[in-house]
Amino acid sequence: MAMTDLAPLRLFNSLTRQIEPFTPVHPGEARVYSCGPTVYNYQHIGNMRAYVFADTLGRTLRFKGYKLRHIINITDVGHLTSDADAGDDKMEKAAASLGKSAWDIAAFYTGEFKQDLRRLNIRDPHRWTVATEYIPQMIEAAKAIADKHCYELPSGLYFDVSTVADYGRLARAATEEGEGRIDEVEGKRHGADFAIWRRTPEGETRQMEWDSPWGRGAPGWHLECSVMSRAELGLPFDIHTGGIDHREIHHPNEIAQNQAIQGYDAHHGGLDCAQHSGARMWMHNNFLIDRGGKMSKSAGEFLRLQLLVDRGYHPLAYRLLCLQAHYRSELEFSWDNLGAALTRLKRMVMGVAALKERAANLALPAAPEGGWTAEALAASVGGKLAPFVARFDAAVSDDLNTAVALTVLDEVIALKKVDLVEKLAVIAAMDGVLGLDLLALSRTDLRLRPASATLGESDIEATLAERKAARAEKDFTRSDALRDTLLAAGVEVMDGDPLGWEWRLDNG
Repeated sequence: MAMTDLAPLRLFNSLTRQIEPFTPVHPGEARVYSCGPTVYNYQHIGNMRAYVFADTLGRTLRFKGYKLRHIINITDVGHLTSDADAGDDKMEKAAASLGKSAWDIAAFYTGEFKQDLRRLNIRDPHRWTVATEYIPQMIEAAKAIADKHCYELPSGLYFDVSTVADYGRLARAATEEGEGRIDEVEGKRHGADFAIWRRTPEGETRQMEWDSPWGRGAPGWHLECSVMSRAELGLPFDIHTGGIDHREIHHPNEIAQNQAIQGYDAHHGGLDCAQHSGARMWMHNNFLIDRGGKMSKSAGEFLRLQLLVDRGYHPLAYRLLCLQAHYRSELEFSWDNLGAALTRLKRMVMGVAALKERAANLALPAAPEGGWTAEALAASVGGKLAPFVARFDAAVSDDLNTAVALTVLDEVIALKKVDLVEKLAVIAAMDGVLGLDLLALSRTDLRLRPASATLGESDIEATLAERKAARAEKDFTRSDALRDTLLAAGVEVMDGDPLGWEWRLDNG
């Protein structure tokens, strides 16, 4: 396969609302910043979609041959209960309700978040940045822009959005809902002005507060990301990612701060030059939606990754569910959709396991240092496999079209009469982008018994036998009823599966 057959990487830039070729600021290197969680609670699976997306982007950049420098922040201070400047600090509120320190709350939920990332096979970033570790830099950044871009009120230091060009362009605030969600604060010059530093009210003491030229208090949430991305990646950098909800307030405010920090005020450079925004590209994943009401808190359940595990779904089934939709499309959650994704994942794992068994005595090619790249893969395979490599490369290069890429991978797994060693190398390379861990997973890894399941081993065996007899007698009504009983017990019935039924008695 010729190198010229590889597709150029093209990504959707939310700032311009166009798909654009990726051209890095620093040749051969991709610098990416992803807005991380506010660690006051467990993360909802809707929040986790953003990190599956960012991980897929990072894996794709590596596949396309770029050295990746990826930063994810941990917000442990400054984020109010409204994304706009209103309400209580989320960390302070959680600490008060649980009777623990804000620092302990942050440490616990940071650990839980990172565990969820590992379960989803999301790679660690180059560096984690924690907001409270950058307070001096935040104060210095605020001091540097205060004279030209900010003003003081009794509640703190505020950014005047009229001092930068094209404020709100990312949100398309002139035609779409955006700035209007920012709450009024008495004395603000403009409704969209936002807090750079929030002064602790007289007579109050916060657990997280610092001295500053504008009084003792804490930084605004928006300032944190501008300062941390600049400190770790420099301005401008390549790509800033986040959920689509950040496109409306948080990221426009970051952009305004970045313009001020770089010296691009209302008279010296607008956003027609994307690098003035701080990042050349701004990328956002769409919402995980729930038309059936399954994602809300119900009976004390909060839809986080652990609940999926408790219901018998492997976390990588959720990753696959995310990959089956384009990241810019709404993704509908239902237990049926998740179950279908789990079944697809099982079939992929079974197919790869059969190939590995056939290749047990063969020397498999080791991945190049740093993992497979499209170029290395194209140079390593030929014949019937080459068109599949080209199609996979074209799919992920087309704004991360993982739905098409998955179809290509399915076709490769099923492909007959090709070199087995080359085929496994292609599967490994494709899975390196999609992150499903297909060569390491086994069928037993995917057998998670729901926590609520009550059938014992002998009951399961008896029900399986009874169902088999019902199917032989073509009593499909009875067969379907027994199937439902088995599903409730964590037995995934895969009719036609020659290797037997899926089940085990512990939670793995």
